[in-house]
Amino acid sequence: MRRREEMIERLRTEALPDILIIGGGINGVGTFRDLAAQNVPALLVEAGDFSSGTSAAPSRLIHGGLRYLETGEAALVRESLTERNLLLKNACHIVQPLPVWVPLRSWLGGTFGAIARFLKLTRTPGRKGAIPVKLGLMLYDAFGRTQQTMPDHRLLTRRQARAEMPVLAPDIRAVAEYYDARITHPERLVMELVADAEAECPESLAVPYLKAIGQENGRVTLRDMASGETFDVAPRLVINASGAWVDEVQSGLGFSGRLMGGTRGSHLVLKQPVLAQKMNGKMLYFETDDHRACLIYPMGEDRVFLGTTDIRSDDPGDNICTDAEIDYLFKVLRPIMPNEDLRREDIIFTIAGVRPLPLQETGVTGAISRDHRLDSFPATADRPFETLTLVGGKWTTYRAFAEQVSDVVLQRQNLPRQASTADRAIGGAAGYPFEAADRLAWANRLARDTGLTPERCAMLAQRYGARARAVAEAECLDPRQFVSIRDYSPAEISLICTQERVTRLEDIVLRRTLMGFEGALNENGINELAEVAAAALGWTDDHRTTEIEQTTQLLRDRHRATIRGSL
Repeated sequence: MRRREEMIERLRTEALPDILIIGGGINGVGTFRDLAAQNVPALLVEAGDFSSGTSAAPSRLIHGGLRYLETGEAALVRESLTERNLLLKNACHIVQPLPVWVPLRSWLGGTFGAIARFLKLTRTPGRKGAIPVKLGLMLYDAFGRTQQTMPDHRLLTRRQARAEMPVLAPDIRAVAEYYDARITHPERLVMELVADAEAECPESLAVPYLKAIGQENGRVTLRDMASGETFDVAPRLVINASGAWVDEVQSGLGFSGRLMGGTRGSHLVLKQPVLAQKMNGKMLYFETDDHRACLIYPMGEDRVFLGTTDIRSDDPGDNICTDAEIDYLFKVLRPIMPNEDLRREDIIFTIAGVRPLPLQETGVTGAISRDHRLDSFPATADRPFETLTLVGGKWTTYRAFAEQVSDVVLQRQNLPRQASTADRAIGGAAGYPFEAADRLAWANRLARDTGLTPERCAMLAQRYGARARAVAEAECLDPRQFVSIRDYSPAEISLICTQERVTRLEDIVLRRTLMGFEGALNENGINELAEVAAAALGWTDDHRTTEIEQTTQLLRDRHRATIRGSL
C-alpha cells in the first residue's frame, strides 16, 4: 500500500473518483472493496483510523445469530450463516471455527413463547429450554448448508457436559452444542480489504484521519485531522457508511431527522489461565435473568473474553466500559460458573462501542433488529448529489450488505456487475492453506526458505496468512529484537508503518497489532515501539513524545489497561 502522505498528495493534485464513501469501518470498507471489484473507483474517508469505531468493538464473532431466530428474523439468519461460511474460507487466516455451548436449565420451558416470537406475535425475549433451542438449531443447521464447513449441532446431557467442562453449574440440565466462528483480528481484516481494493482498482483511494465536515453547493469539505489542511471535493454520489455516526454525518450534509438508535456493548479481556484451560476451546453462550445474551470464551492459553452489555446510547462516541457493566458481567456469569472467582484485577483490557442499530425508541434492546437497510436521498438544488445511507448491519454480513449497496450504485451508473466477492480470498488468505496440517507444512517451508525458526514462522502465518512471507523476509534483513515486547519484531512494526497507512502510535497498538488487546505492553515497550514508528514515519522527538503520552493515556483511560514499568 502507498503511504498516507502519497494519498494526501493525490487529493491536492489529481482528479478524484466521483463516488465519496464516508466511513472506514467494516461496512464502508466492504462497499469500497466491492466497487473496486467492479472497477468502479471511490474515495473513502474516515475521521479516525480504519476500523477505529464500532468495528473495533465487536464480540469478535462471525456468526449466524441464533437468537435472531427468536425475533423472527429468519432471512437475516440465513444470510448471516452463508456469509459466515464464506468468511471461514475467504479469510481462513483470521476467521476460525468455534464450538459454542448453550447451557440450559430445563427441557420444555419457553416452548410456546419461543414459537410466538418466531411467528412475530411478540418480540419480548424469554427463557428457553432444550426442546425449543434444539428446534431452533435444526433450522440453524438447515440455513447453514450453503458452503457448509462445520458439523451440525448436538445435544448433551448434564452428565456429558459436566464431564467435558466441570466448571458448569450443577443445575444445568442440558447443553446444546453448535458451531459458529471467531475472528481473531477484525481490524486487520478491514485493513486487508482496503489493500485488496486499491490493488485491484488503483484509482480507488482510502484515507484515514480525513473527516467530512460539511457541504455547501455540492462541494464536500474534508479536513486532514493530522495537519488541519482542508480539501473540497465535488462527488456525484455520497455513500454514508459512518455506522453509529450516521446521523452526525447526515446533519453535516444538510439532512434533518434521526435514522440511528444505538446500544452500547462492552467486553472484558481477563487474564485467567486456569479458566481458559478449563473451557477447553469452547464458547459459552448463555441467557441472563433479564433475557439478554452473554458469552465467554478462551483466547489462547491464559485469557478469556467476556461480554456483552446492551445499553441504549445516543452518543456514538460512548466507548467507555463502566464499573456498572463490569459488575453486571461478573454477576450474570456467576450462575453459569458458580465456583469461578473473576476479579477486577484480572482485567487486562476492555472494549466498548455503540452498535449502529435502526432507531427504535421503545421495547427491550435485545429485540431491536440487527438487520441492515439502505436509505436513498435524491439530489436537490443545494445538494446536487444523491446520498445512499447505510443503516444497521452486523460484522458477519458486511460483504452481502456491501454487494447490495454496490448493486444500487451500478444501477445508477447503468453498469453491469463484473464480479462477485463471494469467492475472493481476503488479504493473507490468498495462497494460504485451509487445513491445519497444510498450514503447518506451509510455515515449515517458510522457515526453510528464510532461516527463521518454524515456531516464529507459524506465529507469523497465524497472524498474516500468506503475507507472513513479506514479514519473514523483512526480519531476515533486519534481525533486531525488542527488549520489552514479546512476539513482535522491529522489522515487522516498521513494515506495518510503511505499508499500512499508520498515522498514530495508537494505530499500531490497537488495530494493526493485538498488543493492547492482549495486555502485552509496558512503558518500556511503548517507548521501543515509538522509536521504530518514529524512524519509519519521520516523527520528530517532540512528536514521538506526544504519541507515547497520548497512547499510554488512551490505554489506561479508555481500555483500563495497566501499563507498568516492566512486565
